[in-house]
Parts: sequence; C-alpha cells; structure tokens
Amino acid sequence: MDRVVLGIDPGLANTGWGIVQQSGTQLACVAYGCVATSKKTELSLRLKKIHDQILAVATRFKPSCVGIETVWFGQNITAAFGTGQARGAALVACAECGLEVAEFTPNQIKMAVVGFGTADKEQVQYMVQRTLALDEVPNPDHAADALAAAICYTTHDGYAQAEKRFLELARSSI
Repeated sequence: MDRVVLGIDPGLANTGWGIVQQSGTQLACVAYGCVATSKKTELSLRLKKIHDQILAVATRFKPSCVGIETVWFGQNITAAFGTGQARGAALVACAECGLEVAEFTPNQIKMAVVGFGTADKEQVQYMVQRTLALDEVPNPDHAADALAAAICYTTHDGYAQAEKRFLELARSSI
C-alpha cells in the first residue's frame, strides 16, 4: 500500500505536524514542522493560524489520511481546553481536504512507536528517528510526536482493515 500520512500533535502554543510516506511496510519521513502561536495573540487568530498552516501542509503534500492525538486532560484542564481548540482547528483543515482521520490516545501512539504505552518523550523521539531512518531526532519534540501519530496510523490502519474484512466475511456467511 502506497500512501502519504499526515500526523498531528495538537497544541495551542505548538501544533506539530509530520508527513510520512508509506510504501508497503516501508516508512519514510517527507517533511515535518510546527505551527507556533504566541500567548500575546488573540485566541481566534491563533486558531486561524493553526487551521491555515495545517491546510497549507495538507494542500502541499496531499496526504490521504491523518493520525491525530486526542486531548489528554491530566492535571491542567485549562491547557487541555486550548489543546482541544487547536485540535478542532486542525481537524477542520483536514475535513476541508477530505482526509480520513483516525484519533489516537497518547498511550496508543507510544505503544505503536516504542512498544509500551508509558514511554517517555525521549524514547518516542529515538524510535521515530530509527523507524524513519533520520540522521537526527526530529526537532521540535511536537514535530516528533506528530510523526509518531502518523506512524501509529500506519500500524493501526492495518488492524482496522483486517477487522473490517473479518466483519464483512462474518456477515456474508450468516
């Protein structure tokens, strides 16, 4: 299966994005970056910037699908609201491009990339570097997390397709 996957690590201050090319089982990094917004800027303008830049990335690289991290509340609920708003702005950009979107928890992404859901940031960054055969760890870490979300999409999508085929076969045999 050949396709281009967009990964997004949403955040109001920093929304990471990464583009991964999948050719069968081989994965390659095409590009990555981060949309940064300032606390001094009005919220609506920050969200517009995230939307516009994710839309520009999707328009330029033409992915067919997106893996995006879900919001994790943790201890800071105020930050989670901002992350949710940034996530919404990015999702609207993806919808405008007609992209198939899959949402993953931080633990699912860590499991797909590192092999265990409690991996720390450095372990995720290292495995993203190794998996995509990069010369160095992707920087900033938000971009590395976005590439991890794209990698997660490639692993989970195979399971989703197999499950779909299994259910179709099960229904047809009833």
